[in-house]
Amino acid sequence: MRRARLHLLCCVKFLFVIILFVLVCSNIHLLRGDEPGQEEKDPLVPERRKTASLQITDSFSARLRQTPGSRDAGEHIAPDPVLSADLLNQAAADNILAGDREHGLPNNTRPDDQPVVNTQDILHNIQQENTNQVIHNGDIFGPVTNSTVIIAVQVHNRLTYLRQLIHSLSLSTGISHTLLVFSHDVWDEEINSLVRSIDFTQTIQIFYPFSLQTHPDTFPGESPQDCPRDLKPKKSPSINCTNYLWPDIYGHFREAKFTQTKHHWWWKANHIFHNLEVARHFTGTVVFLEEDHFVAEDFLHTLSMMQHEQENNYKEVDILCLGTYLRKFNYKSNSKQQIGFKPHLNGLMHLQGLPPFARSLKSLQNESVYSSRRLLWAPPFLNSLLSMFHKAEVGQWISSKHNMGMAFTRTVWDKIRRCSTQFCTYDDYNWDWSLQHVSLNCMKEKLQVMMMKGPRVFHIGECGVHHKKSDCDSNLVMDKVKNILKTANTFLFPAKLSVGRMGLKKKVKLKKGNGGWGDKRDHDMCRNMTSVG
Repeated sequence: MRRARLHLLCCVKFLFVIILFVLVCSNIHLLRGDEPGQEEKDPLVPERRKTASLQITDSFSARLRQTPGSRDAGEHIAPDPVLSADLLNQAAADNILAGDREHGLPNNTRPDDQPVVNTQDILHNIQQENTNQVIHNGDIFGPVTNSTVIIAVQVHNRLTYLRQLIHSLSLSTGISHTLLVFSHDVWDEEINSLVRSIDFTQTIQIFYPFSLQTHPDTFPGESPQDCPRDLKPKKSPSINCTNYLWPDIYGHFREAKFTQTKHHWWWKANHIFHNLEVARHFTGTVVFLEEDHFVAEDFLHTLSMMQHEQENNYKEVDILCLGTYLRKFNYKSNSKQQIGFKPHLNGLMHLQGLPPFARSLKSLQNESVYSSRRLLWAPPFLNSLLSMFHKAEVGQWISSKHNMGMAFTRTVWDKIRRCSTQFCTYDDYNWDWSLQHVSLNCMKEKLQVMMMKGPRVFHIGECGVHHKKSDCDSNLVMDKVKNILKTANTFLFPAKLSVGRMGLKKKVKLKKGNGGWGDKRDHDMCRNMTSVG
């Protein structure tokens, strides 16, 4: 009997230990937040699925998934979040190199919560810088002569891209024989420090004095008395807003954030050719870049060869264009036939009859296309591109194709400046579309361009005035550009250029402007910034 009791007691103790062990394990799971069936996460592995699900909800990706007409009302296509996010990000990088752009609000790669600074202090600093015109490293690399290449860089506040541009410039052959002019519309100590750290050539900073930063509550910024953008013109007199008489061609009122880039571009060109003492009598070439550009190491060598061809064989050329937008490959699912293939494009392909952004939307509407998309580093594309690195073509200047890495002289600038009224009053907030209007409607002879078919200037800006995206990452596009340049390394520094004429095409017609420039105050300010001498 006693032995039976001991045996029962042992069983009870063993059962108690098992129950206690189960309870302890359950509490540990609860504390860790694990759910039944959930895989244990490796702390060293990035949470790709979580990141992807966040990325897929940004405004750009949402538009790709919800294209008007791509599905019936209420129908929802839910592609795999990891696959979709990765490919959408890659596709967005493709679009940048292909010149796709959407008219939207400017985005920054830096947070908006910058330290509050005194506007009057900034205005004082700007006035001093523009008056003193200090050239850094001039004692080492100067002086500036007519054989010097002036490189004008328009800078907003995207420090990440600017670093990449400056790095690419530092690696360029012949860069010590240039003058870098950084034209800013934001006073930023971090950006100023970066520019002032340059030690490989001469530099000077100029500052656009009518920026939104220095005029946050009054024109050319947004005044509380301005009409709201979407106010109906018929209702505007009733609320007595300042600019009720000047809606744009689409019936919208002025948005200051859209107007600044065009104002800045016009002021910068006027200031360099007429107010910058070192360039007051300069007759050489000025190259126009932006903060989100990236240059090949032979871009100055190539520019010199283009200048030689221009002077000796193509005197009618006004603008030399070092950049071009790369086209994309698109393949139908389970098909070897390439969409929109044209043999005479030497392997470069596009979708016919669609604007650039629509091409991207069409090619990314459903999951079957996601899996078959071919990106810019595909061997057929690179092989085709490599054959063009020594080729240039001459033809009529077109704003959407020839607005990157432009170079021209004072003679050409004077032709543009004489059409200042047309530039300043054309209802389009883009400087390049406005310049197209000038070429077609003001000049006796339309602007002519010589463009490198193998680009030496690339656009790496994933976010900006024409690209809305919440998570701007320059690395995706930079990786593609570096891959192209690495592959093309042996094709750089060509000994000779092969220049041909652009194929005969239908007459270039300027489409309806994008608006955003109907306010008479913008017209007057633009004209007042035009130098008369």
